[in-house]
Parts: sequence; C-alpha cells; structure tokens
Amino acid sequence: MTILIQSFDRRFAAIHSRSQELLELLTDDDLFRTPRELPRTMTMFSCGEFILRSAAAVEQTFGGITTRLWDDPFEWTLPEKLSSTELVTDYLREVEATRTRGMKFFTSDADLTKELPAPETLRPIVDLLIETIAKAEHFQGRAFALFQLFSDEKLPRL
Repeated sequence: MTILIQSFDRRFAAIHSRSQELLELLTDDDLFRTPRELPRTMTMFSCGEFILRSAAAVEQTFGGITTRLWDDPFEWTLPEKLSSTELVTDYLREVEATRTRGMKFFTSDADLTKELPAPETLRPIVDLLIETIAKAEHFQGRAFALFQLFSDEKLPRL
C-alpha cells in the first residue's frame, strides 16, 4: 500500500504550488522587501527569504534521502544569488524535481519506516518527512503573513 506515500506527495506538492502562487503575486521590488527594523527587535526577513527557507528545507531533506548529502542549501539560496521572482521560481522548480525524484525511492509505506543517517543519527524516514513538512509550512506561513502586511491581494489558499 502507498497511502502514506501518496499523502506525503500531495502535501509536498501543495507546499510547492502555494509558494509558486505567492511568487506570482510578488514583484521583484517586493520579493525581498522587509518591514522597518526597530531597535531591540528580531531580524526581519522578507517574503522571498521565507519562501527560499521553505524550499531549502525540502531540498535538504530530499538531497539527504537521495544522495545521503545533508548539505544546507544556504549558500545557493541567498537573496544576492536569487535576486528576482524568476530566479526564485526556477529554484522552486529544481527543488520540486529533486523532491519528485526522491519520492520515487519509496515503493510502499513500509519504506517510510526505514532509518537513515539524517545527518548524524539514524532516524525513520517518516519522521524526516513530517519534520520537513512542518518546517516548510512554517516558513511559508511566515511569508504569507508578511505579504499581508504589504498587500491587500488575496493569498493562495492554505
């Protein structure tokens, strides 16, 4: 049976779709726009940075699952490198392709109980997938909330 695999696949596809929909609402000027920073507050990030962090969480997990390389995509997801909505969209497509390839590694729900070094300790794949969905949706939600500060447009459906 592949009920769980299909469920995970749908959840990750929905994250990707929502990020792309939000990007379509953003201009290049608004992509990395941040709220004003005040003394004694946390560092403010932009919609673009939160979208990139969401996608990077997915990329890191599926890179680890497929190649056992748990590299943090931080360096190649910097706003300086992905400076436009078009470049961020291209990156999201790459992440989705990586995720799609990774999902093909699973042939039955039993595969999700297998453990792999992630990155230092052995962990069940199902735990990694749940954690990644939570992290990706968290960052995406922050991007949506920030977008609402700047715009009256309707957000993609959560």
